[in-house]
Order: sequence, then structure tokens, then C-alpha cells
Amino acid sequence: MGVRLMVVDDHRLLAEALASALKLRGHRVLAAAAPAAGAAELVITRAPEVCLLGTAAPAEPGIFDPVIRIKRERPQVAVLVLGPVPSPRGIAAAFAAGASGYVRHDERIEGVERAIMKARAGEAAVAPQLLQGAFSELLNPAAQPDDEGQRLLQMLTPREIEVLVRVADGEDTRLIAAGMGIAPSTARTHVQRVLMKLGVGSRLEAAALAARTGLLDRAGPLPPQSTGAEP
Repeated sequence: MGVRLMVVDDHRLLAEALASALKLRGHRVLAAAAPAAGAAELVITRAPEVCLLGTAAPAEPGIFDPVIRIKRERPQVAVLVLGPVPSPRGIAAAFAAGASGYVRHDERIEGVERAIMKARAGEAAVAPQLLQGAFSELLNPAAQPDDEGQRLLQMLTPREIEVLVRVADGEDTRLIAAGMGIAPSTARTHVQRVLMKLGVGSRLEAAALAARTGLLDRAGPLPPQSTGAEP
């Protein structure tokens, strides 16, 4: 017996292609929609048995907010996330939001269908190898190449990191210079180098990027205030 489905993805072409493939396999697709940001309203209105929710960034903060709302207002709907190879944080975030499973974008249609049936039956639908990989990363927490905060931190010198922390604390050029014991012109140069390395156009953007990526948490406390001034 077919499953009543909805397919939601920011890429309409992918959503429609998957919907067509599932229709050919006997499932009733209520809608194939984009963008994913409007998923919650659509699912709450249509009330499918399973919603396939595509995402390109499973670890992005707030990406699974639609899942939280769907499970709050339509707890009987099973949400199956479709995404890239996830980080442990991505898998954890999906299940914490209430998702019933996680399927990679490159999975064959047979694998997607098996996950759909499991999700409808109330079972967790996630490939064992994905869980294995997640547990392996959690048990061996080396710095990951997709860790943006770590990558940005490695681009900055210790002095530039201190400048960024002071910028994030709201210090202007005069305060940065006084706190670091350097001339205001030198402080201004450091700030400009930090902005250039981070690829942002303002101090506000730099502070927001540092906070979002966790860079500030990694930077540690500021050193004691310097007493002399560099030229």
C-alpha cells in the first residue's frame, strides 16, 4: 500500500524528480514544493503520513525549525531528512528536532523508499554506516576540515585574534590601541587585516561571523592590558 507523502526541497527540480519517482512506485505525493522554509505550513495543512525534507546544510543553526513546528502541531507526521553526508552535529540536530530519519541525497530510490516505510512504521530510519561514522567522529574529536571556526582561527595571527576579540567586545580603535599598548594607527591596520582575512566589510560583520562560528569561544581570554605603546 502506498504512502501519502510530501517532498520539500529548496531545489524544486530535485523535489519534483523525487516526487515523480515515488509516484511511479505507487505512492501518493500530495505536493512537491520549494523552498524548504515554507515546509511547516504546507505539511500542517496537508497532513501527509511522511514528509521528505531536503537540506544542504544539516548543521546550520535553525535549519530544522520547520521539523520542530511540524512535530508540535502534527505529531503523527513522520519527517525524513534528505541531505549530504552529515556531521555528528547534523544527525543529532535532526533527531533532536523530532525527525524520524536521515537519508543521504545520493541514496538510491530503493533506499529512500525503505526509509519512508520505516518512518511511517514509527522506526528510526538511518543507515548504520551513517551512525557508525558519526560515532567514530564523536569518539575521535579531531579538528574537522569543515569546522569553519577552526579554519578561520588558523588564518589569524595571535595578535589579530586579540584584535578580533576586542572588536567583538565593542572596543573602538582607541580602546584597542590602549588595551594592546600599540599606536592607534597600528590598531587600525590590524583591524583592516582581520576584516580582509575574514572576508567581511565591517567590524559588525566580523563580530557576527566570529560569534556564529564559535571562533570567540576558541580564542580564550584576553591577555593582561599592556602598559607601553608601540609606535
